[in-house]
Amino acid sequence: MSKLHVILVATVTALLLAGCSPTLKLFPDARDPLGEYVLQGDGEEKILVIPVNGTITDSPKQKALRSQPGTVRTVVSHLKKAEEDEDIKAVILKIDSPGGPVTAADMLYHELMAYKRRTGAKVVAAMMDLAALGGYYVALPADHILAHPTTVTGSVGVVFVRPAVTGLMNKIGIDVNAYTTGKNKDMGSPFRDITPEEQAIIQGLIDDLGDRFLKLVARHRNMDAAALEKVATARVFLGPQAKELGLVDEIGYLSDAVDRAKSLAGLPDNAQVVIYRRTEYPEDNIYNSAALDYDDGGYPSAYSMIQVAFPNFLPAWKAGIQYLWYPGADIE
Repeated sequence: MSKLHVILVATVTALLLAGCSPTLKLFPDARDPLGEYVLQGDGEEKILVIPVNGTITDSPKQKALRSQPGTVRTVVSHLKKAEEDEDIKAVILKIDSPGGPVTAADMLYHELMAYKRRTGAKVVAAMMDLAALGGYYVALPADHILAHPTTVTGSVGVVFVRPAVTGLMNKIGIDVNAYTTGKNKDMGSPFRDITPEEQAIIQGLIDDLGDRFLKLVARHRNMDAAALEKVATARVFLGPQAKELGLVDEIGYLSDAVDRAKSLAGLPDNAQVVIYRRTEYPEDNIYNSAALDYDDGGYPSAYSMIQVAFPNFLPAWKAGIQYLWYPGADIE
């Protein structure tokens, strides 16, 4: 054994005998403070890149053997930190999301609007592969929306998924009885057929939430009636089609989003482009803008030794009213 090993063993032994429990920390974890890392530029004023990746949710994203912080928690923590830095004059939302539950998307919309009011910072939304339903909803507060030529966006609407298992139950001879205090208490139950009255009630809820979404689009995008009527069909569009309708302002790339943020905020060419993370990467750049996710034990998901999980699309298929494009759900 080398002299160094002897010293290390003696030190650890002495600490244990003294009642100390040394902690060996191999990786940063979610309890560590966010650090700021420069992606480009060397000026004093800054542009912050905030990734909005995967299904938007306000609860932890459950994975096999681990969970990840929800999108709302992650983005809001970045906004709060940015608010403490007077040098941050603009934010780029780098969106790659199919949306998510109605309330989660609306909370992010609210937080972004509040951040803009409090700070006066400019916001540019840069859409990547997918920014549909809730992914588009959270882009609405932006002062400028940019889509890639290949971005899929739009799908302005609401979906309610109700699993129905009555056919299977009939085949295997299982029945479920519900005792309620009102005739609509178990409305939407997957264990029985839905009544016409219940269907009308649920459709009314969906229509109200869809109308709210459409009114926000009309307010933020100042679209004419013909374009808004086409958007109201809730179909998806490629970036160039979305620009023709007025859903986005520009077709371009991340470098164009940076240039637009500088222009809107009146920043010099050498303004810094920064990101908040808990780890540092060599040869970093704006395309490496995804912050690491961590599980409840504090270990980075990127270091998971065993991956045991159902296919990513399965967790998305659950009951609920959502701003979610199901074909692209759980893309992270």
